[in-house]
Formats: sequence, structure tokens, C-alpha cells
Amino acid sequence: MAKSIVALVGRPNVGKSTLFNRIVGHPLAIVEDSPGTTRDRIYAEGEWIGTEFIVVDTGGLDLAATDNLTSQVRAQAQVAISEADVIVFLADAMDGITASDYEIADILRRTDKPVILAVNKADNNTLRLNAAEFYALGLGEPMPLSSLHGMGTGDLLDEVVQAITKLEQPEEPEVEIPKIAIVGRPNVGKSSLFNALLGQERAIVSPIPGTTRDALDTPMQWDGQEIMLIDTAGMRRRGSIAPGVEKYSVLRSLRAIERADVVLLLLDASEGVTEQDAHVASYILEAKKSVVVVMNKWDLVPKDTHTMAEFTETIRRELRFLSFVPVLFISALTGQRVEQTIETALRIREERMQRISTTELNDLVREAVERHSPPSKWGKRLTFYYVTQPEVNPPVFVFFVNDVRLMHFGYQRYLENCIRERYPFEGTPLVLKFQGHDESEKKRGRRSD
Repeated sequence: MAKSIVALVGRPNVGKSTLFNRIVGHPLAIVEDSPGTTRDRIYAEGEWIGTEFIVVDTGGLDLAATDNLTSQVRAQAQVAISEADVIVFLADAMDGITASDYEIADILRRTDKPVILAVNKADNNTLRLNAAEFYALGLGEPMPLSSLHGMGTGDLLDEVVQAITKLEQPEEPEVEIPKIAIVGRPNVGKSSLFNALLGQERAIVSPIPGTTRDALDTPMQWDGQEIMLIDTAGMRRRGSIAPGVEKYSVLRSLRAIERADVVLLLLDASEGVTEQDAHVASYILEAKKSVVVVMNKWDLVPKDTHTMAEFTETIRRELRFLSFVPVLFISALTGQRVEQTIETALRIREERMQRISTTELNDLVREAVERHSPPSKWGKRLTFYYVTQPEVNPPVFVFFVNDVRLMHFGYQRYLENCIRERYPFEGTPLVLKFQGHDESEKKRGRRSD
């Protein structure tokens, strides 16, 4: 299920970015004591009592201003409102109700989204009591809080989670058909590949970056097998995302990645690997999705017998965290090797669904330990009791050990490499979890009570 989107809206300088940083747990938004600091929407994952969501920080809504920059910020905030599942309207207890608050409240009342009214900067008892005046906005009970000091933010998040829970309807069981998403930064040829695979002009193709603004889901047959092909808008790293609809496209693309089993990461061969490509790849890996790196526009590259090998080496170097990912070279324009994208994606998905027996895994770990001794500390050596794979899509491996504190990152990487030597899981990130003996004993004790 795609994560719900929670948008923080309000007029300038009411503390939206401070609240955003408080929710996500680290400072992603710039915080300054001056209006208009946040000019572009920022988004990150938040979590509260087991519920995960995407929180979006917006620029201040100043409905009276007429300058171009303010108009762009206002447009972004209004787009965030239209995309959000839950809206947190932030006001300022120190300023009291303003004319802008009334205007924003009037906009929010006309939406069909749940709106939670939060009154920020209520740093003392007097300001918390004064927050009652915000009942006049007609948005229900105002929640006094201090995002700077953290007071009341837990109560606010309780309300957010409750609103998300009410929105979630029991889903009908999905037919488990392969879902393949095409992603990449703007103008790398995503829509051209999409159309080449479908054999028809399903998506608009334009040399202007950002033509595709919505994720397009299209069921299709491939050699008798039904698949879902998802075309997405171009993505850029956070600091490079243009105002307006392009940011909205990124949010839709994040949802598309979450829905996919395998993601085709499209690069432009005429430009090589860019920093933005690495940022797009990071979104995919954070979502634990399988990946195929697809170098498009291969027809534009002058070639000799070494060109493909040199490009592959460059990709491995620039995207070194994708060492387990296959690389394809295609031209969506001419149709060169485009069929390999789906064939490779389906092969990778099959490996993604692979489950290894506990016996095989324990034999593998035993051999790995014999080849390379586990780390030790405080006169104590890491000991493995057993390992199992409880989940697929993505593959999850749980190692039961004597003390998780003894596990070193380097040895974890070694174990992953040992698994891949025997079971490649090509293109798929592996999730390795470690559980200590004391923790497993406590769980067994609770089950026996």
C-alpha cells in the first residue's frame, strides 16, 4: 500500500519547517526566523506508532501577495493540498488569528481532505489557553503545540495517524502480476520507451523535460504473461526540483516506485551518469525495489568494440551501490534491444520471489564462518545460531546471534556477498536482520506466558 501523504500548510513563518524537522527526526528543511524561507516543497518519510507516511513541507501561503516568486510558492502549496491525504493547517499562537488564516481556512474547508488545525508557538500556559480563539476558523478543535520544544507534537501525530487509519479501506486482494515502473530524471526517454514497449502512442512524447506529469498504469501482455507497466514523471534530487507541477510529479513517482516490483532506471547515454541519476537510484533502493539500469539513446553514442564495456565500468563506478544490478544498452527511438528491458525485469522479479530453505541457508552461513571468522569484541566472538528467510519481495534474512553488538558492517556485507555467490538475486536488494539471543529468549518467554 502506498504511504499516505501529510501536507503541512499555513501562512509564512508559522513554524512549518520546524514541525517538519521534528516529525522526520532530523533537519531537512531550512529553518530561519524570517518569512518565506521555504520556497520549495520538501518531503521525507515520517513514522508514528508503527504508521509510516510521507510528510510534505510547503512554502507559506500568502494569498494577498502578487510578486512572481510568492505566486510560485503559493502554487506549490496549493498543489500539495490537492495531492495530500491529510492536511495539517499550522497557525501561530503568538500572532493570534489573522486575515490570512481565515482565507486559508476557507480554502481548506472546501477540500474533501481531513484537516487538523495545529496552533504552533504555544510555549506557555497563557498561549496554550489563548489557542481556543482559533475555534473561530471553523476547522474543529485547535491543538496547541510547540514544534520548537516538542510539546504537543505527539498529540498532533496521534491525530494524524487516526486520520490516516480512517482513510484506509480494506483492499481487495491484488492479482499478483509483475509490476514494472520506468523512472529516471526528466528527458531521458521514459515515455519513448513506454510507447516502444506498448507499440502505441499511450504516453505523450516531447523533447521538453517534464511532459509526463502523472504515473500511468497500463496492463499489457508480454509473451502471454500479463504485466503492469508504470510510466512516471521525471525525478530530480530535492534541491533541483522546479516549482509547481514537477514537484507534484515526484510525489506521484514515489508512489509508483512503491507499487512496483521492478524499476527500470533510465539513463541518457549521450550525457552519461549524472549526480541526479544517483539520487533517483537512491529513491529506488530506499524502497527496497529491484532495479535494472537501462542506458537509453545508445544510437547517439559513437562506438568501437570497447564502448559498451567502458560505459558499464563507468556505471559501476558512479553507481557503486548498484553492483548487483544488470545494465542494458538500448535505443527507445530505434527499438534497439528494448525487448530486453521487460525480459530482464521479469527474470529479476522471479529471483526476487525466490525463497531459500533454512537448511540451505544454515549450511551457507556455516561455510562462510569457516572461511572467514566473525568479528569479536570485549573478549567475545560473534556466534551464529541459525538463519532463516521469512519473507520475499524483497528477500529478508534473519540471523539469530549471541550479541548483535558484535556484528560489524564489513562482516554483514561479507555475508550478503556469500548469499549472492550461491543465490545471485540479480538486481534485488537484500535485507539482512540480526536478532540477539537475549531478545529471542524474551520473545519465547512472552509466548509461553
